[in-house]
Amino acid sequence: MKAMRIGGKLRRLRQERRLTQAQMAAELSISPSYLNLIESNQRPVTVNVLLRLAERFQFDLTALGGDDDARLTSELMEALSDPLFDAQDVKASDVKEVVGTLPSIARALLAAYQAFRRGGTGEEVSDSLEKENPPAGLPSEEVTDFLQQRLNYIPELEAAAEALWLDSTFGLFTLQQDLVKHLAERFAVDVEIAPAASMPGYLRNYNPMTRKLQLNEMLPLPSRTFQLAHQIAFLGYRREIEAVVSTGKFTSADADALARSAMANYFAAALMMPYDRFFGSVKSTRYDVNILQHRFGVSFEQICHRLTTLRRPGQEGVPFHLIRVDIAGNISKRFTASGIHIARFGAACPRWNVYDAFTTPGMTRVQVSRMPDNSSYFCIARTIDSAARLNSRGGLPSRVGQLSIGLGCALHFAKELAFADGLNLDDPNIVTPIGVSCRTCPRIDCSDRAMPSLAQKLEIDENRRGFSTYSITD
Repeated sequence: MKAMRIGGKLRRLRQERRLTQAQMAAELSISPSYLNLIESNQRPVTVNVLLRLAERFQFDLTALGGDDDARLTSELMEALSDPLFDAQDVKASDVKEVVGTLPSIARALLAAYQAFRRGGTGEEVSDSLEKENPPAGLPSEEVTDFLQQRLNYIPELEAAAEALWLDSTFGLFTLQQDLVKHLAERFAVDVEIAPAASMPGYLRNYNPMTRKLQLNEMLPLPSRTFQLAHQIAFLGYRREIEAVVSTGKFTSADADALARSAMANYFAAALMMPYDRFFGSVKSTRYDVNILQHRFGVSFEQICHRLTTLRRPGQEGVPFHLIRVDIAGNISKRFTASGIHIARFGAACPRWNVYDAFTTPGMTRVQVSRMPDNSSYFCIARTIDSAARLNSRGGLPSRVGQLSIGLGCALHFAKELAFADGLNLDDPNIVTPIGVSCRTCPRIDCSDRAMPSLAQKLEIDENRRGFSTYSITD
């Protein structure tokens, strides 16, 4: 706390209260010159000043936390890494200074860039800047941000899933059959496992007129159970889902629809892995994903997703981050409670083990990594089959779709995980230096660098060659 630099936020607070520097300095029992140094980020704020700030102005000190600034810095650096800005020679230090001193300007710049990426008109860009919380751009990004803000924990749907268990005679090992029976008795819905040829491009198809639910025969058993629970969510708990979605203030019908689907998915996971029972198993197995898969009859991805939702007060699990990528590096899912920053615009660092997993399909890989800010993480990663594989048929060879899931936590939580057993977590030789993305990473000696870093001026020496085109050895 002694090293916190809150100049921009403190200046904005003073301006909102219509105070001069002399007036606020008197309230905080410091000199106007010292306040000026704090506001210009030339001095950190001390604990005593923070406490007086909270006492005199009823200010929530959590609003001064560094996580928001770090995330804003990371996202703005990503945006400015677009080749569109190459001629401006923007440095990482410039971005940090803008975020630290003028955070509202930084957010406005990010909103304008996001509107530009959507192909918006000048009027739409203006509308984005006028919103207190500008949209993330794509509907999927809005939903991702909504889940991030709620720490991927939806107590309303947890309660609904638990109530259904209490009111029913479900069994953990007969859950699929029990859900089929529940759909028939409670909603008069018939379930059919349909031939793949009759469902090209579909995994699930529900006809509200005939009240028939069709599931593709190529779906693995855990996925069939998940789709059954997903349908029950929409048929029996739409009111609860709508109530949660309404708090998101989404900006389009597409975002609303995607959010409803995400909430139905959340309910399905909560039904397949009831919180109390799942939390107890997580603790007793020490987060052993392999054991949990078999105990609950679910997939690797379903377990990893569920682990990120364990945020119930008094029954909190390890705060994880989760990322899902394809072999081209595209990020299709991301969530972070661990504190790690995941790229929003483009691929993540190629040194993350979520990419290495493609070289050893089906094998769980572990990694101890360190970010440029010296924050360290323990991560596991493994490949999974994508929906494209379900459409594979005989005849001409077709591409086999694969994705990779990465699940990780801050390093100090690693000892709670079975996957860390046998590792000397204090050994610097097992640490892999990583970054958010090539453009935002300041590591200039990286042999995997694919693009020049914003952190320094690009200089090419025709007489020397580093490990990569953009690495510098001096």
